[in-house]
Amino acid sequence: MDSIDSQGVTIPRLGLGTFRLQGEECRRAVEGALALGYRHIDTAAMYQNEDAVGAAIAAAGIARDALFVTTKVWHDQLAPEALRRAFDASLARLGLDHVDLYLVHWPAQGMDLGATLEALMRLREQGRTRAIGVCNFNLPLIRQAVEEIGAPIAAHQIEYHPFLAQTPMLAYLRGRGIPLTAYAPLAQGRAAQDETLARIGAKHGATATQVALAWLLDQDGVMAIPKAGRPESQRGNLDALAIRLDDADRAAVAALPKDQRFVRPAFAPDWDATAAA
Repeated sequence: MDSIDSQGVTIPRLGLGTFRLQGEECRRAVEGALALGYRHIDTAAMYQNEDAVGAAIAAAGIARDALFVTTKVWHDQLAPEALRRAFDASLARLGLDHVDLYLVHWPAQGMDLGATLEALMRLREQGRTRAIGVCNFNLPLIRQAVEEIGAPIAAHQIEYHPFLAQTPMLAYLRGRGIPLTAYAPLAQGRAAQDETLARIGAKHGATATQVALAWLLDQDGVMAIPKAGRPESQRGNLDALAIRLDDADRAAVAALPKDQRFVRPAFAPDWDATAAA
């Protein structure tokens, strides 16, 4: 599988998202994905499924260094001591002695970002996480993390799909050599119903969903973590890696509306905030 190197780690470009998968359903999904060849698993404390993910990893019997496991700390536990406790609890639930990537799940209003990232960097120095990163930061926040604090951000995970542009963010991240991990890459199921994506898919013998993933993975520095609980969906997502879009396909996707954001919690940052030059 294609991968991206960042801050000393190698990250498979296609991973398995596990949001809303819990208990036995989650365990079966992760076990099945690992059996199919997935090696990048994304979870979070907030998903309440780290124990199921850990059980699946243990059952799979795959060498630990062949897996890339990401988890995240929730926005109410960003103070250093709370963050360390949250990390310890996540590691225990996963049944692992380290994770590969530990992320701030959402920024919190009034947080001490420097102290939060220092705590993350300390976990990295201790070898308890191999890399650190963030999710859902706007441009001013990611610039603060990278330029003012100097945090070794290995990935930035944000909502990204054919109906939402991330042009300024992508330009900034590429300039700094930071990969973008696209969550909700299928627009929470909406990609499957889009006529433009379906037409492109028909040309390639593929589905609209596969075209959405292929469009993301066609871009430099972009990874994707679609949630997929069913084996057929997991296989279909893997098959998207083989699709090669042409310029006409890219132009058709570019013409789709690009202002549709579907993940909008009340605590989200101001997405329209811009970073000063």
